[in-house]
Amino acid sequence: MSDGAMSDGHDALTGAEEAELDRRRRAWEDREDDQNRHDSVVSPLADGDERMIEGALRPKRLDDFVGQQRVREQLTLLLHSALRRGRPPDHVLLSGPPGLGKTTIAMIIAAELGAPLRITSGPAIERSGDLAAVLSTLQEGEVVFIDEIHRLARPAEEMLYLAMEDFRVDIVVGKGPGATAIPLDIAPFTLVGATTRAGLLPAPLRDRFGFTGHLDFYQPEELEIIVARSAGLLGVRIEDGGIEELSLRSRGTPRIANRLLRRVRDYAEVRADGLVTRELTRTALELYEVDELGLDRLDRAVLDALIRRFGGGPVGLSTLAVAVAEEAETVEVVAEPFLVRHGLLARTPRGRVATPAGWAHLGLTPPPSADLPTLFD
Repeated sequence: MSDGAMSDGHDALTGAEEAELDRRRRAWEDREDDQNRHDSVVSPLADGDERMIEGALRPKRLDDFVGQQRVREQLTLLLHSALRRGRPPDHVLLSGPPGLGKTTIAMIIAAELGAPLRITSGPAIERSGDLAAVLSTLQEGEVVFIDEIHRLARPAEEMLYLAMEDFRVDIVVGKGPGATAIPLDIAPFTLVGATTRAGLLPAPLRDRFGFTGHLDFYQPEELEIIVARSAGLLGVRIEDGGIEELSLRSRGTPRIANRLLRRVRDYAEVRADGLVTRELTRTALELYEVDELGLDRLDRAVLDALIRRFGGGPVGLSTLAVAVAEEAETVEVVAEPFLVRHGLLARTPRGRVATPAGWAHLGLTPPPSADLPTLFD
């Protein structure tokens, strides 16, 4: 990498981090006006300022992309075949939890094809006219990325069917009996759709994607490579022990790994000599309330309330939410998926139940009845 490119990258990172700092300062000042927002250091979601930092850390080519080996190999075949034929590749649908790299892959697809990238999101397209405005100005071979595509408005979704299949949209002119549909041809393009809830996609839309890739959570050794690369770009001095500790507490999510790296770097610069070691990483993450499994304050509060107050359950979601002073949706969407995935909590028809692993994580011995629920529970 040239000195100029490194300087530009450093300037971009510096500006992005300053914007994030301003955002966090405003959030701290306004915290009393927004008590229901769960702003966790291990949240897989990102705001606009953090996405600017992610943009500077993202790999630009498939060869540099770490993890998701099966999806990466399949995409390589798809893109190289399209380049040989001189035609746009099939439309691509990427599904999986937030923070795993769906947006990054969309950008890589455009880069590999040498094509412009048009980025939008499902909630931003409220009417079919909004989608028509995007599609009618496309150049041949351009890549269109629609994030959270399952949240498209129904009229726009129906227009997208025709656009994806026949590269044509119908523009309705007039109202009532005198309305007419004017067919408008659009340039062949590649649509990349991303969704965190593939089950909400209607079958007609899902069937129009020629390639579907599901992104899984990353292994610790893959996250170690990502953390080491990000540390190099951020100029963070970090030992192998620090890298390993960060990878184990990142919930299998690169976005969380990069965020924890920046927070630990801040701690190392203020409280130490700037070198990130294993012990320093543990101390810093203890300050940020992230334990050895990656559980944060809310996760532990849910697990603690379930076990200590309700004897391990079963407990209804609303009762559990009241016990931890959070909204039921926050508990269900933010805390439960990670606890269930790690086998610390189970959902049953009768309510939430703590597993023996959940009891053990709190250093408690489960009662004989704290076995996993059966099919008939």
